Amino acid sequence: MAFLLLSYPERGAIWRRVFHEAGEDLWVGTDEVRDAAAVTHLACWQPPDLSAYPNLRVLLSVGAGVDHMPPLPPGVALVRTVAPGIDRMVRDWVVMGTLMLHRDMPAYLDAARQGRWCQRPVRLAGSRRVGIMGMGRIGRLAAETLAGLGFEVAGWSRSGTPVPGIEIHGAAGLDAFLARTDILICLLPLTRSTRGILNAGLFAKLPQGAHLVHAGRGAQLDMAALSGALDAGRLASAMLDVTDPEPLPADHPAWADPRIVITPHVAANTDPEEGARHALAVLMAWRAGQTLPGLVDPEAGY
Repeated sequence: MAFLLLSYPERGAIWRRVFHEAGEDLWVGTDEVRDAAAVTHLACWQPPDLSAYPNLRVLLSVGAGVDHMPPLPPGVALVRTVAPGIDRMVRDWVVMGTLMLHRDMPAYLDAARQGRWCQRPVRLAGSRRVGIMGMGRIGRLAAETLAGLGFEVAGWSRSGTPVPGIEIHGAAGLDAFLARTDILICLLPLTRSTRGILNAGLFAKLPQGAHLVHAGRGAQLDMAALSGALDAGRLASAMLDVTDPEPLPADHPAWADPRIVITPHVAANTDPEEGARHALAVLMAWRAGQTLPGLVDPEAGY
């Protein structure tokens, strides 16, 4: 068996060191592949033609996302990278975005571009109701942090699984959740049921003048509906780290909209050392016949 990493040289050097310290071999890049039939584990972001590796058993995404992955051949498991650093980085971006919209930073940035001194009312965090869609590891971490800053935080997930200290709404409680949300945060995974979920119908159920912080996946957001909600005053501003399409074309009107702040999908990047250690954990679990950490359910619709 062989473990192949397809990535940039800097990541490859770190993975090679971590694997070597664990007594494991690692091929980095296609130039090192001595026998394609020997490759059983492949780690990458954008996968190559998988038919070149007839004995592949595990495809590992070097990031937390897997919705960009193609359909896999029978018998190949799909694994996402699970690393504490990813959770904390996304949490930090979400908290930054929430605070920026809470303190009207899009309006201040627009005023600064025009050379205008324009003071706006300042509200206490406790007067804002934050709602987080997606209460997985990152959602819970963001909820805990924002609650600690004084925001009134609630979460929504289809399962409605309780989270200590946080008001949770299940699938049937979406309308009630939206009605009480002044700043909506999307951290949902991309599935068949969440594709296009941030649409005109959903925005209409938010309080007038609400805000959107989006760090889920671009395909969840209807960009035209976002523009319409902003023009209608349903939304006052939005902070986006993901868009549809992505990357957003240079001439897309969202770039020039002063009510929207866009970052280029940088809420998190996998720390190479954490990623390598997760890959080793996947390899060890596979050898032992155990459940692979980060294993993706193919029925989830990614």
